[in-house]
Amino acid sequence: MEQAIQFVTAHPILSFAWVGLLVAVIFTTFKTTLSKVKEVSNSDVTRLINSEEAVVVDTRTIDEFRKGHIVGAINLTPTDIKNGTLAVLDKHKERPVIVLCANGTSARAPADALVKEGFTQVYILKNGLSGWTADNLPLVRGK
Repeated sequence: MEQAIQFVTAHPILSFAWVGLLVAVIFTTFKTTLSKVKEVSNSDVTRLINSEEAVVVDTRTIDEFRKGHIVGAINLTPTDIKNGTLAVLDKHKERPVIVLCANGTSARAPADALVKEGFTQVYILKNGLSGWTADNLPLVRGK
């Protein structure tokens, strides 16, 4: 214990940074665990699309979307979702909605916004489209 105290007094910035990171990790873990939005794998997405007619919402830019997207995906940017521009999705409120981004890191905020708009089954594709393509799953190009 005495060594820990010596370390903290000798390196206060490093110690505060470590505590800050620990708090951030704990907060993020609890927030994710308690969230109504769940992460799903590629196989779960395939099952949801095939058996429950899930709707895929791709939040990447239109140029990224045109380079390749999941069959039947709807392109809505995070700004569109935040601003409530959801007319194309309103008829799908009771169906599963899978939100994806390029690599799985920026899909949570748009997914949370959809839950606030009344969507009941919202999921995030783990690892985003990069994980989808890494598993050699099909993409549609153009459009």
